[in-house]
Amino acid sequence: MAIETNQVVSIQYEVQADGKVVDSNIGGQPLVFMFGKGQIIPGLEAGIQDMAAGEKGDVLVKASDAYGDYNPEATQDVPKEQFAGIDLQEGMTLYGQGEDGGTVQVVVKEIKDESVLVDFNHPMAGKDLIFSVTINEVRDATADEIASGVPAENKVDDSCCGSSGGHSCGCH
Repeated sequence: MAIETNQVVSIQYEVQADGKVVDSNIGGQPLVFMFGKGQIIPGLEAGIQDMAAGEKGDVLVKASDAYGDYNPEATQDVPKEQFAGIDLQEGMTLYGQGEDGGTVQVVVKEIKDESVLVDFNHPMAGKDLIFSVTINEVRDATADEIASGVPAENKVDDSCCGSSGGHSCGCH
C-alpha cells in the first residue's frame, strides 16, 4: 500500500555519492518526517512512496531531484580579511549569514593572496545519490501533527524550561 500525504514515516538510511557513503543514520535515531510536506528531498520521497513498513530497498535519486544541478556561477571571491581568525583550508565548509538573515553554507574552493573563492552550491549539488532505505514505520498523523507539520517524535519537550536548571530536558 502506498505511503500517503500526512502519514508519518520513520526510516533508516545510508546514502552514497560517487561510490562513497556520505551520510547514514544506521545504528542511530531513525529519520522521522511527515510524508508529502517537502521535509525530505523530492526524489527520495517519490522513491519510497510504494514501500511498506519493514521493507528495504535502494533508491536512485538524480541530482535534479536531490540538491539540484551544480551551478558554476554560484561562486564568489570574498576579501580574505573577512575570514580573520579562521584557519582556512580548501574544501572546508563554513557557515555565515545570508542577505536574508538566514544561515548560508559555503565551501572554500580556493585560497588566493587577497581573497577566498567560496562556493554556494550544496556539497551534494550535481551528484546522483543512492539511498539504501529501510522503512521502520508508517502511521497516520494526528490532527495536531497535521496542523503543525511536526511529527510527535520530532517535538522538543519544553514544558520544563521554566524550572530551575531546565537543561536536563533539552532546554538551553
